[in-house]
Amino acid sequence: MTDQSSSLPFDRSILRASDIRGIVGKNLDEGVVHRIGRAFGTYVRGQGGKTVAVSFDGRLSSPALEQALVGGLMKSGMTVRRVGRGPSPMLYFATHHLGTDAGMMITGSHNPPEYNGIKMMLNGQSFHGDDIQRLGTLIEAENFEEVAGAQENAPVAQAYVNRLMEDFSPATPLTVAWDAGNGAAGEIMQELAARLPGTHYLLNEEIDGRFPNHHPDPTIEENLEQLKAHVITRKCDLGIAFDGDGDRIGVVDQKGRVVWGDQMMILFAREILREHPGATIIGDVKCSQTFFDEVAKLGGKPIMWKSGHAMVKAKMVETGALLAGEMSAHIFFKHRYYGFDDALYAAVRLLSILGRGEKPLADILDAMPTTVNTPELRFDCDENRKFEVVREVAERLATEPEAEISTLDGVRVSTKHGWWLLRASNTQAVLVARCESTSHEGLEYLKDTLRRQLRLSGLDLP
Repeated sequence: MTDQSSSLPFDRSILRASDIRGIVGKNLDEGVVHRIGRAFGTYVRGQGGKTVAVSFDGRLSSPALEQALVGGLMKSGMTVRRVGRGPSPMLYFATHHLGTDAGMMITGSHNPPEYNGIKMMLNGQSFHGDDIQRLGTLIEAENFEEVAGAQENAPVAQAYVNRLMEDFSPATPLTVAWDAGNGAAGEIMQELAARLPGTHYLLNEEIDGRFPNHHPDPTIEENLEQLKAHVITRKCDLGIAFDGDGDRIGVVDQKGRVVWGDQMMILFAREILREHPGATIIGDVKCSQTFFDEVAKLGGKPIMWKSGHAMVKAKMVETGALLAGEMSAHIFFKHRYYGFDDALYAAVRLLSILGRGEKPLADILDAMPTTVNTPELRFDCDENRKFEVVREVAERLATEPEAEISTLDGVRVSTKHGWWLLRASNTQAVLVARCESTSHEGLEYLKDTLRRQLRLSGLDLP
């Protein structure tokens, strides 16, 4: 196992709101990850825990980082159950299936190939926010437990696929194109498609951390072009894509149009609210106003909350929400499931709804209220500057008489023309923006307002 000698210095900038994320060779290496394992093991022991499930994604750096992590955990007295390579939701499932106190996933999620990081769970909940900062303090102090631990191989892939299939409702067989983007969901996607009825076409199912065909981020429409073409050429009912670690889903209808995360959420909300009238359903600040209005119209209790998978999971526990989701298509089911973001499970639920329904996905999409909006806009901004820019914009708008300002997560500005959002990404050195209106003229007004605010802070919106 890797020791912590000859390592990079510890850089607190890798400690994000929801997880740990860095660039391999720049601020993340085996030595740093070993120390993170030492610190996390120490933290878990302090909470009375003894067992940690560990998994890793398909990035080229992940196997070595996983080995370093296991070594660090064992040196701090943990019994490590090594789940093997797979998507993040398989690791989350493993903590339930194996009954471990904690879970750690080596993953760079949807980031470029040179990135990697760690997602963490403790006592069935996300390990995030202040807990991650306390972990950083432990790493800096190097005040680690010195207790011999153990390890065992504990593959759960078949049990995971079995659990995914439990909530599939037999229905009209569909023709589906699937695209794993060469990410960590590839092998599970193959197993799942083999067990589902209908005709299935698999794209980029081989796990390859170089991501040779396209970047594995289904929220960026250009990454869905290959899937769209396949859906139209093969006359599929829909196409389904996954991000690099399989916790975010992308969907296109039979016309090749993207079904965004908040639109999928409306479909899921309809099903859940029929069974559980008045249920709480959470959407993040990037979601369309249409989503919140539709949940209310269906008799549900909509809550707008912060972006970030860990923040959403924590809010679900606090409110008892049965469903939550982000515009970025992290979708969390507590209804019949565990409450974590699982794109493969979301796919199963979506196929069940469409197979039982009388209308194809394109018709369902056409019947939804229409708005004009931008996609999620992401543009580079220095890690140390991005939060300052958001703060400056919020301060300038504080006295704006005709706007309703929310600073729940970034700044979301509602006006008679619609709304626009600016927030700092939790995982990258970027700012995220989105605008939505009921008219094209209104959308242009909102975009101009956003551009003007960014220029006042010395930035240009691409």
